[in-house]
Amino acid sequence: MRSTWTGFHSPLADGIQRFVAHKRALGRHFDVEVLALRLFDRYITEQGVGTPIEVTSDLTEAFLRSRPRTRPRSYNHLLCTVRRLFDWLVVQGILERSPVQARPRRQTSQRIPFIFDLPAARRLLEAARDLKDNSKAPMRGRTYHVIFAILYALGLRVCEVCHLLVSDVDLQRRLLVIRETKFYKSRLVPFGLKMEALLREYLDAKTRQIGDPSSQDPLFSFTRRGEITPCTISHTFHELVLRLGFQGPPGCSPPHLHCLRHSFAVGTLLRWYRTGVDPGAGLLRLATFLGHVDVTSTAVYLTITGELFHEANKRFEAFARHVTTEGPLP
Repeated sequence: MRSTWTGFHSPLADGIQRFVAHKRALGRHFDVEVLALRLFDRYITEQGVGTPIEVTSDLTEAFLRSRPRTRPRSYNHLLCTVRRLFDWLVVQGILERSPVQARPRRQTSQRIPFIFDLPAARRLLEAARDLKDNSKAPMRGRTYHVIFAILYALGLRVCEVCHLLVSDVDLQRRLLVIRETKFYKSRLVPFGLKMEALLREYLDAKTRQIGDPSSQDPLFSFTRRGEITPCTISHTFHELVLRLGFQGPPGCSPPHLHCLRHSFAVGTLLRWYRTGVDPGAGLLRLATFLGHVDVTSTAVYLTITGELFHEANKRFEAFARHVTTEGPLP
């Protein structure tokens, strides 16, 4: 049985609460970080610390050792959350200096995400469309076909797809309204004629199946009780991936649901290279489309594939040929 959280109780409780409020006022959900700070607060309390100045570097390092983190990324996230707390407390004048002296762990290897090219994406969508209905999931194949099509063709986060309401689909203007997702940001995501036809067909079938939906009903649900969850979508995705036998190159991670968002970003960049669009000029537009705060976050999604490298090399060769034959550009 889970215990109910009753708030922060350590000598740093007030500072932690103010720090969390500050981050959320900046538009961050900060939920994962709050869980880490709860652990830190409880550890300090269990150690019998009475005042903030008793939180030493030895104590913070003991806390980090008490939380097993096998992956550098997980350990570094915990460390950075604690470090940012103390840095903020110092800036606010609550503490004179930060006790955190631990260094981040070096991330020696990082697996490349699986990138779905167009043939692989078509196989996935066809397999989703062929899923059989059951008593708990009418229109199962049609629903997952549309979900995976949106994830691949528009690069949405899976939680954004799950939270879509019927009223968020504007077929006349061909827009999806994405409301207050990461960083409490809302945005409009345009789509093309093929996606319009797919969504229109899905909504017509949904109306025939369960009646005329309310504007506030979830767009993707098998009943009127609630939306399909990200875990359910991920489970179905992995079932299809195993059935289809997708295999990535050496060093590539097995396909997971977020790879569809990576694939959208890489596919967009590849189209730009092939059609002569300047990727540098378009990167800010791509970041806005994906709902990122800045282009640095978008760059994480731009995995260099063989096709992308080939197209970039062709563009560079054309540029170099112009320079060598006609002289430098003015």
